[in-house]
Amino acid sequence: MIWLVVLLFALILLRIPIAFSLIFVSIIGILFSSPDLLINVPRNVFNGIDQFTLVAIPLFVLAGELMTKGGISKRLINFSKTIVGPLPGGLAMVVIITSVFFAALTGTAIAAAAAIGGMMIPEMKKDGYDLRFSSSLVASAATIGPIIPPSIVLILYGVMANESIGDLFIAGVIPGLLMGLGLMVYSYFVGKKYNYRASETRASLSEVLHGFKHAVLALMMPVIIIGGIVSGMFTATESGVIAVVYAVIIGMFVYREISLKDLKPILLQTAKTTSAIVFLIGGASLFIWFLSFNQIPQQLISALGVVADNPILLLLLINVILLLAGTFIDTISAVSIFTPLLLPLVEQAGVDPLHFGIILAVNLTIGMVTPPLGVCLFVTSSIAEIGVPKMFKFLFPQVAILIVVLLVITYIPDVILFPVELFNN
Repeated sequence: MIWLVVLLFALILLRIPIAFSLIFVSIIGILFSSPDLLINVPRNVFNGIDQFTLVAIPLFVLAGELMTKGGISKRLINFSKTIVGPLPGGLAMVVIITSVFFAALTGTAIAAAAAIGGMMIPEMKKDGYDLRFSSSLVASAATIGPIIPPSIVLILYGVMANESIGDLFIAGVIPGLLMGLGLMVYSYFVGKKYNYRASETRASLSEVLHGFKHAVLALMMPVIIIGGIVSGMFTATESGVIAVVYAVIIGMFVYREISLKDLKPILLQTAKTTSAIVFLIGGASLFIWFLSFNQIPQQLISALGVVADNPILLLLLINVILLLAGTFIDTISAVSIFTPLLLPLVEQAGVDPLHFGIILAVNLTIGMVTPPLGVCLFVTSSIAEIGVPKMFKFLFPQVAILIVVLLVITYIPDVILFPVELFNN
């Protein structure tokens, strides 16, 4: 039955939508093994999406759309400038700090690349920054979005792996901050080499406080969400409702950058995004059932032999596979495919599923800045009006930094697991 996995990737390479590929492969496999089980196709697709936890996905998508349109980007950028503006590579650091803040509000890389890139790339160009550097950096910094909570990727993994979404949210904080810190160190040295600075004078305390005052309401959103989950006041799913209500209040009544007429396109975009994700989850649910029924993960374990029992070698192999897969499969789709395939392998090797979930997420988000798919690259290249290949000079060191962070969290699991244990005790 492993040939069906090969067929799945063949369909993906032919650009067949992932949800249809998952369902098609599952049905073909059932026809070859036991046609009587076809009755399970609609049942498993429905059961896969009939979960209360999945309500969090449209809620966080909607909250992200509201916050993106609600005028938070410029306030976060202005506040970040007061912190790191005078440093070498100051504007580049502003991009990274803003991306971290933005990640904690929207949880999506593409939204961060578009919102921050639209404001910062022209400003960096005006200050003499190389367009190749600024556009590649915005794309790389945007990958922090799906790691720092709230994260659609982690919600999806939590549902498929039956892991606590609250624990996954806590586990994603330090890896996301390490990604940002690594990119900031790189930006500092680039800024020093090319004499890039956002401003010549350090911001006064009053200017810092003024910037904080205008950004504090946006910055409070992740504090409320994570604080509420950790304290037990509400679940990760319920936090989505809190996020939407908060985003509406801030965007419509405080910042006043969202009007009633803006709600229709926001809701429409949320519906489009959510429906695609939910359909994919239904197809993935059928695929998971089919894999389990035919014991395909066990066949993979047998095929890998000694590697399957050695967590160091297994995780290295998985990292290579996921990094390659991320170059041509989008993040949400890849989570749906690789979670059921690889989770039994890592559990067999004694790897904590929580640990593996963050490894999976970081791997696949790096794929968002690696060709040929590299969706964040295409977003920033269109803003900067330069070709993606022109970014490679500065992009490769940034990807190398993200891979170093990946290796750190892969082989030092306490980076991920210790904060979760700390908050749960």
